[in-house]
Amino acid sequence: MKKHKPIIIKELSDEPFIDIALDTIDINKQILIFVGSKRAAESSAEKISKKIKETTPHLKELSEKILNVLQRPTKQCERLAKCIEKGIAFHHAGLASEQRELIEDNFRAGKVKVICATPTLAAGVDLPAFRTIIKDLKRYGGNWGMDWIPVLEYIQMAGRAGRPGKEDYGEAICIAQTEGERDDIYEKYVLGVPEPIYSKLAVEPVLRTYILSLIATDIVRSQKEIYAFFSKTFWAYQFEDLSKLKRIIVKMLNLLEEFEFIKLKKEEFVSANEYDSELIEATLLGKRVAELYIDPVTANNIVIALNKKDKISTFSLLHLISSQLEIRPFLKAKVAEVDKIRERLLKEELVIDEPVMYDPDYGEFINSVKTALFFDDWINEKDEEELLEKYSIRPGEIKVKLDNADWLLYAAEELAKLMPAHEAIKEILKLRIRLKNGVREELLPLLQLKDIGRVRARKLFANKIKDIKDVKSADITVLAQIVGKKIAANVKQQVGEVVEQVPEGKRKGQISLLDY
Repeated sequence: MKKHKPIIIKELSDEPFIDIALDTIDINKQILIFVGSKRAAESSAEKISKKIKETTPHLKELSEKILNVLQRPTKQCERLAKCIEKGIAFHHAGLASEQRELIEDNFRAGKVKVICATPTLAAGVDLPAFRTIIKDLKRYGGNWGMDWIPVLEYIQMAGRAGRPGKEDYGEAICIAQTEGERDDIYEKYVLGVPEPIYSKLAVEPVLRTYILSLIATDIVRSQKEIYAFFSKTFWAYQFEDLSKLKRIIVKMLNLLEEFEFIKLKKEEFVSANEYDSELIEATLLGKRVAELYIDPVTANNIVIALNKKDKISTFSLLHLISSQLEIRPFLKAKVAEVDKIRERLLKEELVIDEPVMYDPDYGEFINSVKTALFFDDWINEKDEEELLEKYSIRPGEIKVKLDNADWLLYAAEELAKLMPAHEAIKEILKLRIRLKNGVREELLPLLQLKDIGRVRARKLFANKIKDIKDVKSADITVLAQIVGKKIAANVKQQVGEVVEQVPEGKRKGQISLLDY
């Protein structure tokens, strides 16, 4: 291994990571700084950017793009834009996907020199750099307090430095506060052995999902074939105790039969110690669940809820999807919020029963209600900044939650068709459109028009243009004042009117509703 001389870094601040970042910029290289939280990523980037005075036209242009990704920039957008002007970025799951892409593309192009990121950047994103700093080697572990991160995670982050084909060598740096901590880091990470990798098939939601998929696609058709299939997996190799493995599989099969997702000719499954050649097949409902690729427990929860009543309220639907595994992690309710959440529950009729207050699951139930309240605020046209203030949920996290919610609502719609539950389907369809656009129900007619989203629809509605009929009868000049000439002409064409040119200004004697 080639040895390099010790690096001497100028002390320009009271924090070593800032000095190392500034030195990296001085030698025209790039650096990734890994920290333990979103907040730490943002503050670290801001501290470095304040030490840099120069900018470039390209960075100013990039800053503008990043600032205006959302219809209304949040404080997070403003903070990121200011950092980007100096060639510094922060990167975490709370950013909008377009912002993350702009940062990543410009880092690869060498325009952005420093990224302060959470560890998620180390997995799955190809962003090599000359240097990496692993700033936070300890993480809060609940009841156990602060604990060292896994060696595998350290290797992922350190491995971003000096990628072959990009650099001749790289520098992965850990910052120790004391001599003793330096020795601990060296022993644990530089000389450390990566932790064993364990199969995830042992996790019940994963196992029951795969068993149902295997049966639904006719890959396995009996207990004997199921045992044979899983006996060849990495899970079986690690587990070694095949009789115990079979008992777990039988438990999952019994669960799937109880849900009526699978069926077999015999009345019950044989014991785990026997081989059974009796055919197992997926029911029509079970096949659809497998195709939707949702947890069978989630699917069963949806079926039970939709069976309770034909008509289901918007909030009860929101809470139904907010209670499922696929939406986790739930938004955590603070102690001061619990009473307000319970007050809201008195006004709502849920399809999922509220547990008693002293039930171990009561806290998670309250968290699921808070998550439903977040979705409720979104469809009542609260914007990203308001949601960030109220729920501490960032735009990127909002997008993930909305995508998962739409996936579950689509699954609920498909399952409702098989039950059938026609009234529920209507509510689900409306809610999917409202979640996608973040609007109240009154704006749904206007959303049928291309290029009309939540902001333009609300402007039209505020000016007494509430549906397609109103759009047809509205004067083109008034429409142009509300949504702009190009959009106004496009909207008129969509409702069957040909507009060659939008008149300039108001006609004599005409009063625009915008004047009030």
